[in-house]
Amino acid sequence: MALRTSRPLLATHDLRTAKPRPKQADAELLTPEHRAWRLAVCRRAGWRCEWIEDGIQCRASHAGGYRMIADHVIERSDGGALLDPDNGMCVCSSHHGLKTNAERARRAAQR
Repeated sequence: MALRTSRPLLATHDLRTAKPRPKQADAELLTPEHRAWRLAVCRRAGWRCEWIEDGIQCRASHAGGYRMIADHVIERSDGGALLDPDNGMCVCSSHHGLKTNAERARRAAQR
């Protein structure tokens, strides 16, 4: 017999004064050309994370159940080529987040 949980009696209320805008996908990332670029980058890497830290490559792979992302080595906002396979690397979502946050911090420090 499955246990049932009761719903809260009161709905949660968002008390943030500045609410974030809803996420919207960049139109460039939804094109067939970009999808082909992503496929080429991930296939070249064998659908394995290419992140190397302290001389050790990450063991995450698509076969292991990880979400793999084709990431621009030189960010598009920094002038990196959009569809050049040499400007791409296949990374797991964890390392993609680390790289993205580091790039945002670097840009913020330059302001």
